[in-house]
Amino acid sequence: MRALEFLKILAKNHSFIGGVDEAGRGPLAGPVMAAIVIMEQKDLKLLSKTEIKDSKKLTPKKREKLFTLITRNFPFGVGLASPQTIDRLNILGATFLAMKRSISDLKIKHKLSPQIIIIDGNQIIPNLSIAQKNLPRADELIPLVSAASIIAKVSRDRLITQMAELYPQYGFELHKGYGTKKHLENLKKFGPCPIHRKSFGPVKKMLI
Repeated sequence: MRALEFLKILAKNHSFIGGVDEAGRGPLAGPVMAAIVIMEQKDLKLLSKTEIKDSKKLTPKKREKLFTLITRNFPFGVGLASPQTIDRLNILGATFLAMKRSISDLKIKHKLSPQIIIIDGNQIIPNLSIAQKNLPRADELIPLVSAASIIAKVSRDRLITQMAELYPQYGFELHKGYGTKKHLENLKKFGPCPIHRKSFGPVKKMLI
């Protein structure tokens, strides 16, 4: 019900609406990535009829297909915060920074800015001039936010797969930096590399 109420209010009072989400808060390595996708009122109904849903519920092949669909048809922006920034700010602060950078990327690429954004989660982005609404599970309930989650996830997966070529001993292309058994085994064997998050427990233990 709350999600439906959100859409009714937004469609009534705003022309350009943005959905914002992140990918990569939990991994032990790599950046946290955020994305924003914006649409006009008329596009929201169309989006609800597509197969777009929370990126975590899609196969990699399906995410790639939808990534192409979204990026070809709607303005979007992507931003990231590096492992070093995560260690300096903490993961929440770095996530907010990545979200702000995605909005800046949108403005630079498309010369557009949303009138309001919907954010997945319990908090809004601090010190942001754009109006915001936060909604827990928005990545599941609001297709616009699901679209942002797909852009963030695919963008991050592609980037960390490239990083895997620099640090092949960790198998980043397989686990994308998450703390899988194999990743932990390799971390113990080889020690942390430059893209590991030194403030995260399993990595931090290796530095003591």
